[in-house]
Amino acid sequence: MKIGVIGGGAAGFFAAIHAPYAGHKVKLFEKSPKVLSKVLISGGGRCNVTHGTHLINELLKGYPRGKQFLKKVFGHFSTTDTVAWFESRGVSLKTEADLRVFPESNDSKTIVRILMDEAARYGVQVLTRQPIDRLSVSEGEFVLGGKGLEEKVDRLIVCTGGNNKRAGYAFLEQLGHRVIDPIPSLFTFNTPDSALIKLKGISVPDGMIRFAGSKLKYSGPILITHWGVSGPAVLKLSAFGAEWLFDQQYQAEVLISWDRHFTETGLKDAMYAYKQAHPKKNIQKNALFDLPSRLWQFLAENAAVEEALIWEDISKKKINKLTENLFNFPLKISGKTTFKEEFVTAGGVDLAEIDADTMESKLIKGLFFAGEVINVDGITGGYNFQAAWSTGFLAGKSSTKKQI
Repeated sequence: MKIGVIGGGAAGFFAAIHAPYAGHKVKLFEKSPKVLSKVLISGGGRCNVTHGTHLINELLKGYPRGKQFLKKVFGHFSTTDTVAWFESRGVSLKTEADLRVFPESNDSKTIVRILMDEAARYGVQVLTRQPIDRLSVSEGEFVLGGKGLEEKVDRLIVCTGGNNKRAGYAFLEQLGHRVIDPIPSLFTFNTPDSALIKLKGISVPDGMIRFAGSKLKYSGPILITHWGVSGPAVLKLSAFGAEWLFDQQYQAEVLISWDRHFTETGLKDAMYAYKQAHPKKNIQKNALFDLPSRLWQFLAENAAVEEALIWEDISKKKINKLTENLFNFPLKISGKTTFKEEFVTAGGVDLAEIDADTMESKLIKGLFFAGEVINVDGITGGYNFQAAWSTGFLAGKSSTKKQI
C-alpha cells in the first residue's frame, strides 16, 4: 500500500515511522522548509518529551479537552511506552521534580535526530515545501494535490497540527468532517494598564491565580513580564479557561495569591506577630513571606504603606489592604499573548467522528488523524507531545491493517 502523511511535526513523524511495515511505502508531506520545528523549540530547546506519571487517570488531568477519548488512546500507547520507545533507541531520559521528562542531553536535537533516523531507517520519503491544498477521494484512493503535485495514496494520515483559523481545516470539512471552532489555548495574559509590569522578570515559585467570578484556579510558578503575567500557573488557567475567556473577549479580572498556601487569617496573624516583635522595622525595606523584595515593596506601596512607615505605626486598614494584595491581588486582563511557534489550539476535528481505538475516521475508511488537528489539547508539562506520540503511533499502526 501507499500511505500518505500530511504534516511533519511530532505526530506526523511518529505516524510515518509506525506505518511502513510489510512493504508499505510512506510519503510525508510538510508545507514548510523544515520538519519537527515545534520539537526543536519546546521546553526552551530541551524538548519536554512527555509527562512523568505512569497512571493514565493522573495523566488525563492535564487535558482540558478530550479526556475520555484519550483514555482509550493511552490504553494503547501511554507514557511508559513513550519512555521505553526512546530509551530502546539509545535516548536517555530524565524526570525532573515537576514530572517533566527531558533527554539527558538537555538538547531537543537528540529527539529530532532519533525521529529523523527512524524515518530514514524505515524508508519514509520526507517531502518539504510541499503543501497539500486539495484533497479528494476517488475509487477508494485519496488524491492529494499541491504545488506541482498530484499523488494518489491508499491510506491517508492527517497530522496538520492546530490552526488558529477555521480556514486551515477547510479541506477536512470538504470531506464531510465536522470541525470545532479553533480558539487559542496556552497563552499569557496581557495587563497593559497595570503598574505591576514594571516588575518584569520577577517570579514566585508556587502562587495561585484564578478568574474573578469563576471557580477556575491553578497553582504553580507565576512570572511577571513586560506585557503582563505568564508562567505555568497562568498557562494552565488559560488552557482550562480557554472557552470561558474567549466568550469574555479576553477582558476579565484575575486574582493572584503570591503563595498558594496563603490564607487571609494566617497572613494577618503573621503580620501582627511581626509588628509586635519588630515594631521599629521599616515595612517596605523588610520583605516578609519569602517574597522578592521588589514585589513586597510594590504590594506595600499599593496598600498605601509609605516608604518610611515602620511596623508600630501601621494602621489596621493598611494591614487589611496589604493582606488583600498578598492573598487576592486583582489584575485586569485586556488581551492575550500567544507564541507563534508554540501556540496550542482548542478545537479541531470533532472527536465523535474518530475511532479512539484506531484514530480512523468514522466517516471515511482509510482516513486517519493524529496530533493537534483533532479537538484535544494539553497543558504545559509534556502533555501535548504525549498526545502526539500516542495518536501518531495508533494512526500509523492502524493504517496498515486490512480494511474490513
